[in-house]
This record gives sequence, structure tokens and C-alpha cells, in this order.
Amino acid sequence: MTPETGDFQVERSELEAVLSSEAFVRSPTVAHMLHYICERHFAGLSHEVKEYNIAVEALGRPTSFDQAQDSIVRVEAHRLRKRLREYYHGPGSQHTVQITVPAGNYVPLFVRHHGVSEAGSIAEPVAVTSEIPQPVETPAISQELPVEAARTKAPPRPRVRLRSRVGIAASILALAIAAHFWGRNGLLKWPSVAAKASALPTFASAPDSEIRILAGSTTERFVDHYGNTWLGDRFFQGGEARSVPARVIDYSQDPALYLHSRQGTFSYHIPLKQGVYELRLHFAETVFGENNIAGGGETSRVFQIRTNGAVLIGTLDVTSDAGGSNTADIKVFRDIQPAADGMLHLEFLHGNNEVPFVNAIEILPSKPGAIRPVRILARDGAHTDQSSRPWSADRYFHNGVLVQRHEPVANTEEETLYQGERFGNFSYVIPVALNGRYTVTMKFCEAWFGDGRTGGRGVGGRVFDISYNGRILLANFDVFREAGSLHALDKTFKGLAPNTQGKLIFTFTPTHNYAMINAIEVVDEAWK
Repeated sequence: MTPETGDFQVERSELEAVLSSEAFVRSPTVAHMLHYICERHFAGLSHEVKEYNIAVEALGRPTSFDQAQDSIVRVEAHRLRKRLREYYHGPGSQHTVQITVPAGNYVPLFVRHHGVSEAGSIAEPVAVTSEIPQPVETPAISQELPVEAARTKAPPRPRVRLRSRVGIAASILALAIAAHFWGRNGLLKWPSVAAKASALPTFASAPDSEIRILAGSTTERFVDHYGNTWLGDRFFQGGEARSVPARVIDYSQDPALYLHSRQGTFSYHIPLKQGVYELRLHFAETVFGENNIAGGGETSRVFQIRTNGAVLIGTLDVTSDAGGSNTADIKVFRDIQPAADGMLHLEFLHGNNEVPFVNAIEILPSKPGAIRPVRILARDGAHTDQSSRPWSADRYFHNGVLVQRHEPVANTEEETLYQGERFGNFSYVIPVALNGRYTVTMKFCEAWFGDGRTGGRGVGGRVFDISYNGRILLANFDVFREAGSLHALDKTFKGLAPNTQGKLIFTFTPTHNYAMINAIEVVDEAWK
């Protein structure tokens, strides 16, 4: 970790330059918001950069702040993004490192701009936070493991050139891309690359617990929205690293996980202690599909994945599996174990000339025949309940609005589970392992309607349907009718099977007023 990146000196210098500029000096509220979100990011607390926290801690709103009724954060975020665009089109246009706040969240990104190339195009912006250089020396790994590592010089990491500043250069680039991707008889071709092996692990023996790898990333360490630590790319053989510009990734609170990838014909050989693990492979199609550089869509990229020589996925089309491009697709597998050599071998293989890829890899200790429980709170922060069970901040959702309640909740000893709420017309797409059966418990507390409540009327004030994978679970559901106001209510459903993509899809559709939920628990019925 270099001092320039590990201590955020580069990023802090850029923040100071922005805050001292005339535009931000004249907009103290916007400046204070930028300072707050960046300092949270520097402290490794990006998961705390949420609307409620910004309103209360940065903008001086009371703890009773209700984002459904007060849009101050969204308004100031819009002004902030506008000020940043103006600054980097003006006095900050030549800055090597620039700050952006992607639409859809409030976590800042620090991107490096490499200036204008000889061809007149602008090099791709690359995230620099906690970035470290590619090792000068890397051990080559043969196809047969284990082996003695022979040291070779690592070739420089290629930079992908993107859009031009002018129309002519853009046209030239588009033609170059077409020639690059489109070969004889209209078949997709990719450049051949020399196989590159990753650096040896920083530990001498197999890791003890959870492993998270950002494929194709040189980042030394990244802490996601949920407090999980990810390491840069390692344990790989072959393929090449690719990056794309920052963008929104549907169904993910951490788009940064999907901006880098390893692609080509490649493999990972990951040291593991003996035991049973849950494997989670992360994908988002950011090259093909609507609004992406290569166009196309379903069938544009289909490939195979093997583990320890056995087929894990025969044919994977990420665009189809996720339901679109730029959409997070997480594939979950139970009963993963290391091979006899103490390694987990993952192979990503071509199918019909298409190029495999992966964005991130998670390996988590588990139990035989089961994946770990998924517990989700409709709130920004995680929580451990009185039975020492961890609940994560809200995830896997699409649409709806998050709001925090503070009133006491009756009929429960776990008030926290019922005080965060997602409401609106929304869905959850929860990835699980195929061929399993799951018990799902949904938690509700009506805090808006009822006597003395803001919404007034009780019965009939809120009515909605809940469906699972297209089938109705609850029709005309009225939380107040069943439990009254500020009382905990649980609904449990057993024996739920995932769809053929390995997902439990729960859709909350309003009939009268908005649908709502406080928490969801998904437990593999083989979990003991």
C-alpha cells in the first residue's frame, strides 16, 4: 500500500481543492455535504453514507427526519453533482484525480483521468481509492498444481480507451471497436492475450474464514456497503483485467463490485482449508446489452464454469439470467470443498466464441447441504439480534423508499427488526442455491395508519399483495387488520423453491396506498 493511496493523500488533496473553489465556497451546504460523504468514505464507513445519516449528521435535520416527506438530501445531492460537473468542466478540468457522486447513491468515487491520447480520445477513468500498482514480479502457475512458482516479469496492465471528446474521434473509436470485436463471418472475436498469473497470497497458509476477491481490480482493499472487506485480484491464471466507467448497477448497493472484471479463458486456484463452503459468483453484463458499448443482449455472451474439474454451470448467459444488462447477478452454490491439493479450482471456459468473465468471488464457511441464512433489515445499518443472529442492511431490492421509524413496537423483544421500513411498489430478488427449499419469514409493523397516527384510518388504510416467483403469497394483505398499529406481525412461508435462475423473487404490489415491509429472513431448510 503506497502512502499516496493508502492514506488517501491524493483524494484528500483533491477534496481540499474542490472545497476551496469559488463555486463551493459560495455553496456552504453543498460543500458540507461533500466533505461529510468523503470523510465517511476515507474512514471506511461508506455503508453509513445514506440519506438519513446525511440529513441528520451533515445537514442538521432532527433525528425524526422522514425522507418520504423531506427531500432535502436528494435536492442537495442534485446541486452537488451539478457543482462537480461545472468544476471539472472549468477550473478542475486538468486535475488528474476527480470526484464524482454517481446517481443512485451518495458514496463518492475518485477517478483518475489520464488526459487526451495521441489519437484524441480520453483514456478510461479508473478508480484510484486504495489502488496499488501491479506487482513487478509475479509467480507463474502451471496448469498442473501444485508446482514451484517460477518468477516472470509481469506485463504492464492495459488501459482501455473510451469516448472521444469530438465527434470525429468518436466515429474512429466506434469503427475500431467494431473491427476489434467483429471477425470473419460476423462472429465475435477477442484479442488473444498472454496468460498472466496473480501474485501469491499475502498469507502463508489457507485463510481461516471468508474470502472476497474483486476480479480484475488492483485495489488493495475495498469495504462494501455492508462492511465486508474485499481484496484485489489474486490467485488467477490467464485472462485479462477489464474496467468500465462508473454506472448504476440494478439490485446492488455496491456498483464498484461490478466495474472491474477478469475475462478471457482463465482460472482461479484459491487455497482453502478443508471444510464446506458456500460459493457466490458475482456478475453484471456491462459490455453487451442495452446502453452498453457492444450492443446486443441475450446470447451475446454464453460461457461455462467448472469447479475442481466438474461442471458448475453448463451455460451461463448473464444478461438473460439477470433479466437485463447492468444488473447484478449473483450465483450461489452449496457444498463447495477444496480439491485434494488444498485448492479450489474455478475454470471459466469459452462457449461458441463468447468470452467468459467474472466480477467478484465470495467463499464463505457454511454447513453441509445448506447455504447460510439471509437476513435483511429495511434500514441502512446492520444489526445483531438477541440470539446473536446477524441482520444485514437493506439489499437485493428494486424501487420503493426506505424510512426509519422510532416509536416503540409491541408484541416483540426485537424492536429494531420492525423500525426500518421499505414502502412503495417494490420487489426483492434474493439469490439462493438451486435445488433447495427455503423457509421465509416476513416481518411487518404498521406505523403510519391507526388512531393517533399520521395516516389516520386503520383497517383498509393500507392494502397490498405479496407474490413469490409470480404466485400470490398474500392477497389483499392489511397489516393493521391483523395486528393493529405499532404491533409486530410475522408471516412465515415454508418450502419455497427458487426459480430456474436460483432466485426468490418477492413482489409487493399496492392495492390501496403503498405496500411495506420491515424485514425478511430466508433460511435453507437443510440448515441445522
